[in-house]
Amino acid sequence: MNKTIMVLGGIAVGVFAMAGAIAYGTANQVNYIPEDAEPALAAQQGVLTQTTAFSPALNKEKWHQDPFEEKAAEVRANWEKNNGQ
Repeated sequence: MNKTIMVLGGIAVGVFAMAGAIAYGTANQVNYIPEDAEPALAAQQGVLTQTTAFSPALNKEKWHQDPFEEKAAEVRANWEKNNGQ
């Protein structure tokens, strides 16, 4: 019983130490942001709401021009012409 309490106590101390290190590191990052820093385009456009607890947090970054748009349309047209075979 005594060994079990020591193991659980060690785990608890380790968890608290990691939580403190993460909190300190997160708060300390503010010191390293330059005055003229601008947020990325994706950060400026916001985040889509999550549909479930396990769904990813996606940003609202707009799509950019696809350099392969014409080639993709040609390939899709050929594929549809052959009924996908």
